[in-house]
Amino acid sequence: MRKIVIAGNWKMYKTQRESSEFLQKFMSELEPTPEQRDIILCAPFTALDVMSKSLHNSRVQLGAQNIHWAEEGAYTGEISGLMLTEIGVRYVIVGHSERRQYFGETDETVNQRLLAAQRHGLTPILCVGETKQQRDTGETESIICNQLSKDLVNVDQENLIVAYEPIWAIGTGDTCEESEANRVIGLIRSQLKVSDVPIQYGGSVKPNNIDAIMAQPEIDGVLVGGASLEPASFARIVNYQ
Repeated sequence: MRKIVIAGNWKMYKTQRESSEFLQKFMSELEPTPEQRDIILCAPFTALDVMSKSLHNSRVQLGAQNIHWAEEGAYTGEISGLMLTEIGVRYVIVGHSERRQYFGETDETVNQRLLAAQRHGLTPILCVGETKQQRDTGETESIICNQLSKDLVNVDQENLIVAYEPIWAIGTGDTCEESEANRVIGLIRSQLKVSDVPIQYGGSVKPNNIDAIMAQPEIDGVLVGGASLEPASFARIVNYQ
């Protein structure tokens, strides 16, 4: 039985105060949420500690947005698995398209970060997806299969979440057609050794399209950007019908 995983990625939004205010409003919306839905909030590093204290023994798990492959060292601006687990982080996003696009992430460094996450008992959320140009030239399948083959070398697929994020649909307001997202996620599943790895869709997920997205048989959850920043908006997504 595949798990349903709903994750919010706050990116570079929310101070500690704003994070606490969000939780005060959001937590009260979870009473009707089915127990089998896993809920994760991936917050900025500065908010993780205060959120960890607030979320202790709650329905919501804490995630980070990146992890370095080394235990410690001269890596200015990076964060280690030891630092994350010390404050109660359980999940970490790895290989998000913005990290690949703006910060030089490669499939090789993504692989190293995945392995580091698992060494520390964290569950990584691996992001894969194609650009608009790659889709227009018919490369979607080859790009994604190539990413998976390189990213997942020696990775334990029993402790993994994959998120399909068509890069052309992130923050653009364009959403991949639900049936097409379902098709690509089916392709991703065919490339994995473990059939019940949860595979999410990420790309302009909103309250008004979540029900249609989650009705697709291959889709096991969503990785939500902007719509996870407002408590009522994210609660509607978590409580999809």
